[in-house]
Amino acid sequence: MPVIDNPVLRLADEVWIITALLHLENPDKDDFAVEEIRARAHDEHLTESLRPGFNVHVIEHCVANRAPNSGRYRMLIETAKGRRRLFRKGDPYHPAREGSKIVPEPEELSTQYRYLLDWYRDEYCANRANLIENDPILRLRGLGKEIWANEPADEYIKRLREGWE
Repeated sequence: MPVIDNPVLRLADEVWIITALLHLENPDKDDFAVEEIRARAHDEHLTESLRPGFNVHVIEHCVANRAPNSGRYRMLIETAKGRRRLFRKGDPYHPAREGSKIVPEPEELSTQYRYLLDWYRDEYCANRANLIENDPILRLRGLGKEIWANEPADEYIKRLREGWE
C-alpha cells in the first residue's frame, strides 16, 4: 500500500491520479468504464477507503463535457455512456467549465504521483498533438479562415449569396 505524504488529497485529484494510472498501465485503451476507474481506486488505496464522493466525481463533477452541478473540473471526458478518459486541450467542454482545473497542482500531489504530471504533458497530450499534426483531414482545420477574416461570417455569407433568387 502506498504511503501518502499529503493527507488532504482532493477527490478530483484522486480521480485524475487513478485515471492517469489506468492510461499509463493500459496504453492500448482509449477510455475506461466508470467501474474500472472505481476498481482501480480500490486497488491503489490513495485513501484508507473509497470516499463517498468519489463516484459522483467520476460520473459528473470532473467530466468536462457535462453541465456542471457543483464541481466544474475538466479532468475527464465522457467518451460514451459510462466511459471516461483524461481531458486534453482541444477536447469539447461545457462553457460553464471554462477556466476550471484540468490537472492537479504539483504541490497538492503526493511526491510519488508527481511524475504523472510530466507523463500527462509530455506523452499523453503530446500524442494527441502528433495525431492531429499527422492526420490529413484534421490538418485542414482552420484552412481558409482568412477569407472572411476582415468581415463577420454572416456578412461574408450574405455577400456570397448576393444575386441568388
